[in-house]
Amino acid sequence: MKRREPSSLRSARWFGPADLRSFGHRSRAMQMGYAPEEWTGKPVIAILNTWSDLQPCHAHFKHRVDDVKRGILMAGGFPVELPAISVSESFVKPTTMLYRNMLAMETEELLRSHPVDGAVLMGGCDKSTPGLLLGATSMNLPAIYIPAGPMLRGNWQGKVLGSGSDSWKYWDELRAGRITDQDWLGIEGGIARSYGTCMTMGTASTMTAIAEAVGMVLPGGSSIPAADAGHIRLSSESGRRIVDMVWEDLTPQRIQTREAYENAIAVAMAMGCSTNAIIHLIAMARRAGHAIGLDDFERYSRIVPVIGNVRPSGNTYLMEDFFYAGGIRALMNEIRDHLHLDCLTVSGRTLGETIEGARVHNADVIRPLSNPVYGQGSLAVLKGNLAPSGCVIKPAAMDQRFLKHSGPALVFDDYPSLKAAIDDETLDVTADHVLVLRNAGPQGGPGMPEWGMLPMPKKLLKEGHRDMLRLSDARMSGTSYGACVLHVAPESFIGGPLALLRTGDIVSIDVEARSIHMEVSDEELAQRRAAWTPPAPRYERGYGVMFSRHIQQADEGCDFDFLRTEYGAPVPEPAIY
Repeated sequence: MKRREPSSLRSARWFGPADLRSFGHRSRAMQMGYAPEEWTGKPVIAILNTWSDLQPCHAHFKHRVDDVKRGILMAGGFPVELPAISVSESFVKPTTMLYRNMLAMETEELLRSHPVDGAVLMGGCDKSTPGLLLGATSMNLPAIYIPAGPMLRGNWQGKVLGSGSDSWKYWDELRAGRITDQDWLGIEGGIARSYGTCMTMGTASTMTAIAEAVGMVLPGGSSIPAADAGHIRLSSESGRRIVDMVWEDLTPQRIQTREAYENAIAVAMAMGCSTNAIIHLIAMARRAGHAIGLDDFERYSRIVPVIGNVRPSGNTYLMEDFFYAGGIRALMNEIRDHLHLDCLTVSGRTLGETIEGARVHNADVIRPLSNPVYGQGSLAVLKGNLAPSGCVIKPAAMDQRFLKHSGPALVFDDYPSLKAAIDDETLDVTADHVLVLRNAGPQGGPGMPEWGMLPMPKKLLKEGHRDMLRLSDARMSGTSYGACVLHVAPESFIGGPLALLRTGDIVSIDVEARSIHMEVSDEELAQRRAAWTPPAPRYERGYGVMFSRHIQQADEGCDFDFLRTEYGAPVPEPAIY
């Protein structure tokens, strides 16, 4: 493969010319203790590190960045660390989704404004993966992604705990009076035992698997547990590889083809993915110039079954087990007939070459196609008069009796009202009701929070029920489960049909038919729309105003309209005078 000349490096624009401005760049680099021999003629590699003291998923990045630097130096590059917003799912409120696009903008502009030739992207917690990749895709410098990796299994009284999934499970048991406050404290201390992302098949592991399926992670990298020594080696190897990627000019545009995104959809369906995959994948694909949409997910949902037996779609195993069973390479090899094997990856090899010979070591964790966890894909897209632009449900992780269901709506306009009502044991609700939350979408939330796994009413919990049909324009955590209809679009806050639903209206869904309806006549809906009053804006200043004015709907990926690839002329390289 033809390699670039050192004079063609982007960083040479800053350091190479014999003028006053470049004198300043060189002298300031020397001010930090670097000698010209350390950067001259070498690729300058930006390491975008999303570590922070309030990001438990990325706690090890403080040390892993040194392993990345070691790899870059070994390969003859010059590493520079650039901190980026951490978007910590655990602590950032009202929701990290409010800041995914901020990270995307920061990533793009960090790479554009600095003298760098390539990038190592360090992320893993839910929104950090799409945020970093969105920005790197738009900038289109050679880039490689390092997933944080899942944490170790949780443990309490000899029981294996899965983050998120068991939080919801045991919270319901506490509210039902079946475990004690002391039990709850034990679970609190045992559910997260190491650094790393959620070890269930939540949004974090979904998105890192997608990043690998698209071709942006070294083979097998998305499966390695955070605490495994293999993760240190992955970091160093990624540092070495990015240097060669710069010389090869292997950019995201060459890797992220439409076929690569179709591979990502197929892998997501087989993994038992988070519902959030749809929003992030649509945004990522469109940044790469490909019109991926809900219909593409629906197509793969019908043909690719769930074979990753990992909670919450599975009922036993966690990501550590998935890794020991062969990991993402083994899963992709099982569904190879559904993949475009000639897609290029950051390794410089095709996807087919990277999964060749990968074996499954536990056929109950990674099932064969002949014995799936669920006969269709992880997600289903529903449409109808309640969601003309679509909504999403996760059939593999719900009580199957709600796959086809009709019941009266019990509607709440905000989360505080819902939260107060569900603990009222005199609430007029049955297991046949449809619990509804609105004004929780991209603008209404604001930021489309993960409120969509609406809590079960205490009255029903004490009667022994653990699931019911729930409906919202919010998202839910990938670690969540239940008969939850999500991402209703258009959202109620901007006047979508969900805004017109009233308590007592009959809501019907049919997952096999991919339909969702409210049994209300068109004439009645027209009268309700005429009487509907738009709510007041959520923000009147700051970042929130920009977010509210430019955020797209869930079916469009919730990107900012002005960040779309086709929006305006391409951004030029910065002037240096």
